[in-house]
Amino acid sequence: MISRRMFIGAASALAAVSPAPASAAGAKSRERFDVVVAGGGPAGVAAAVAAARKGAKTLLLEAHYALGGIWTAGLVGCCLDFDKGGLSDEIIARLDALGARHSANRMNFHYEPEYMKLVCEELCREAGVRVRLGTFVAGAETEGRRIVAAVTESKSGRESWSASSFVDCTGDGDLAARAGCGFDMGIAKDGTGQPASLDALVLVEDAAALAPFLMYQGRASGDPRNALAAEMKRAGVTPSYGIPTMYLVHPHLAVLMSNHEYGVRVDDADAISEATLRARREVIGQIAALARLGGPWRNVRVAATAEQIGHRTSRRIHGRHVLTREDVVSGARFDDAVCESRYPCDIHALDAKSGAVSAADTEGKTTGVKWKPFQIPLRALRAKDLDNLWMAGRCISGDFVAHASYRVTGSAVATGTAAGRAAAEEAI
Repeated sequence: MISRRMFIGAASALAAVSPAPASAAGAKSRERFDVVVAGGGPAGVAAAVAAARKGAKTLLLEAHYALGGIWTAGLVGCCLDFDKGGLSDEIIARLDALGARHSANRMNFHYEPEYMKLVCEELCREAGVRVRLGTFVAGAETEGRRIVAAVTESKSGRESWSASSFVDCTGDGDLAARAGCGFDMGIAKDGTGQPASLDALVLVEDAAALAPFLMYQGRASGDPRNALAAEMKRAGVTPSYGIPTMYLVHPHLAVLMSNHEYGVRVDDADAISEATLRARREVIGQIAALARLGGPWRNVRVAATAEQIGHRTSRRIHGRHVLTREDVVSGARFDDAVCESRYPCDIHALDAKSGAVSAADTEGKTTGVKWKPFQIPLRALRAKDLDNLWMAGRCISGDFVAHASYRVTGSAVATGTAAGRAAAEEAI
């Protein structure tokens, strides 16, 4: 079990040491922009579109060869705490027009990841955002309290992109960390926190027959996750995630989240690589075992595994306001609020032993966190250590407990929109 004492001291978890700003030596200087957005996931797409619509010359840098981040490369397949208006409404409308959203619920729904790629790309194209794919942030040039340029690596080599304002939407706070900003990470003394998971798309032959094991299919009683875990046990496998979850994103296509990788820091490439390989082997093995059962599992098959493992823990960059456990418990209100976080503090077990008892906690039964909807202020999106750097998504300023609520993509889109607008207003 995760002790309550661990969470009381969450805000004081050991801060990771910020790396020295990387040099742009040898980097090819590229054209100047008003706003550079690092990371093309939910927050980054929203930030870039918002900045461009404000009239700012905007560049969006994305490490993968598609936009969408955890939505697409991560195959998460669901949008949570999403109905916040603005760009969220546009995304819903575009998914619906493509027939790629499968729920009448606008707050929490499922979608087809390939179509989400197109939605993100078309939003950026129509707004006039310059998109650079296959390009990751490798460093930053700073002068005093300002970032001068983001340094990237790609097929074009090392490049330097200058701008008046920058927005870190990398999820892990990569740009901010490389620019020397202070941050916290995780809750444990070594900086680790919630486990990572690798999602998969699974082909199913008869969704109706699998209804007892699928979430959100209107089952009258019982938890489909427990039923799925029991089926895996019957098939001879024990998932590392104690409550494996499967849900439809199309009549013959489901998302499976069934593994936990513990102690994987977002700044440890070796650990991430090993966890990804281990997770992929586990997930494909689970589906093969289920297929051997026959019956409703006949011809079940992995269609794709995620290109990136999904981290629940990230760097939390120090901002002008730090969202805290107290803000969550009290349902804090702010004069400069940009949105409201209405998702529970979803805290997954920090180690395999605890996970065997309680894999995830959204009701405070294990952690004691009785949450209320709380607002996210603009100040939490502005870096404390640099004057022209904004953050959006799960790397904004907060403690371990608050992060467990605002890390979902509904808040990412809302904070991305706010950060992009603010960056553009400063730049032009």
